[in-house]
Amino acid sequence: MTFKTTARLAFVLVLSATVISACGRKGDLEVPGAASSKPAEKGKKQQVEDRPFLLDPLL
Repeated sequence: MTFKTTARLAFVLVLSATVISACGRKGDLEVPGAASSKPAEKGKKQQVEDRPFLLDPLL
């Protein structure tokens, strides 16, 4: 393998790993739309509206 071929292969592998690892949504990192000053009652979770995401059709 030449240096050019090795560099191209490394670039494609790094780019592929970046694209694959960037897919998905993390649930707890979204900031709530309207923060209330009252603490939520224990045992009851607030319902958060599920907004469509760009990559949802692919999942």
